[in-house]
Amino acid sequence: MPVPRNVRLLAWFNFFTDFRPYAPIAILYFSDVSGSYALGMSVYSAIMLSQSLFEVPTGVFSDLIGRRRTVVCGAMASVLSLTCYAIGGTYLALLAGGVFEGLARAFYSGNNDALLHDTLKEGGREDAFREYLGKTASMYQVALAISALIGSLIAAISFQLVMWVSVIPMALSLLVSLWFVEPRAYTRTSANVYAHLGTAIRNIVRNPKLREISIATILDYSLGEARWYFRSTFVATLWPVWALGIAQMLANATAAVSFYFAGRIIRRFGELRLLISGIVFSESLSLFAMVFPGVLSPVLLGMNSLLFGVNTVAIGSLLQREFTDEQRATMGSLTSFGGSIALAIFSFLLGALADRIGVTEALIVGTVLVIAPLSLYVRALRGDRAEPVETSKPLAEADIRSI
Repeated sequence: MPVPRNVRLLAWFNFFTDFRPYAPIAILYFSDVSGSYALGMSVYSAIMLSQSLFEVPTGVFSDLIGRRRTVVCGAMASVLSLTCYAIGGTYLALLAGGVFEGLARAFYSGNNDALLHDTLKEGGREDAFREYLGKTASMYQVALAISALIGSLIAAISFQLVMWVSVIPMALSLLVSLWFVEPRAYTRTSANVYAHLGTAIRNIVRNPKLREISIATILDYSLGEARWYFRSTFVATLWPVWALGIAQMLANATAAVSFYFAGRIIRRFGELRLLISGIVFSESLSLFAMVFPGVLSPVLLGMNSLLFGVNTVAIGSLLQREFTDEQRATMGSLTSFGGSIALAIFSFLLGALADRIGVTEALIVGTVLVIAPLSLYVRALRGDRAEPVETSKPLAEADIRSI
């Protein structure tokens, strides 16, 4: 059976959306323009606060008017975001770019997974969601790996030039978004927005497993992303600017492999076992690299993404199984809303902590705090079977290769 058109387009859309040459030097650029680590990290806070503000409305928007239109709106916001960053020069321009980036993320979160799920459901291939989610999500990491190397080389010439180059892939993602088709499996919900939102909230509150996984995901996401954004400041103390992209390329390349094989690995070992081992492995490697800093530390940090894709797909699959069809995008957006708020707070605190006690010490503190989401994952999934869980309809090998 051929791979659905939307799945192919989603893979390319993901690639262009995360082809961000500026990523390795973003915090250095933001801090240079704003004047401090705290203000530099506050741009990420602006992104997250903007996303949290628009998160739930855009999730409801997706459930009410369709997945395709929501993707197009997000792509338009991404172009505006990178244009503001490229103009730069002032802290206000960076904040404006952050607001547009947060809006774009809000349009994508909840909606894009729902688009994939509805597309597969339309073709009777809903059981293949994990495999296709992993394959399409791997394109994020492939794009980040390639663009990181390109961006760091251009950064040796000019930080602002990197920003202008980064506008191009955002424009290409907008072009790709126009070719999506609305899945027939998508069901338009009631136009009563408040009733729809209320139902989604009740579904989360009344489902203990979903509630605990959501809280763990919020903490895990906020702690992990803030440290990821700030990590270049640590690498910059050990490697020259032109080499920053190499460290990030290693991390993205290993994550891409992890995403690509996530579905079959999860079937083999099960979600709970992988979540625990993945978090423990990654954070232990990070701690060692920072407690004993040296020329190989950036390499070790790059290798801690080996199970990142597997864990992300496992969590996404668990959440999608607990979501209801009618509120699928809205329930996903509610979880993302909590993550955005937490990340906005933690990003600024991490930058402020680095201004006070140092970059390495602040990152070590953030790494230790990951104990909290790990314990919540264990609690939420302790009743699940630890052994492998086979899907009733394995994905054909030809389908896997064709993405």
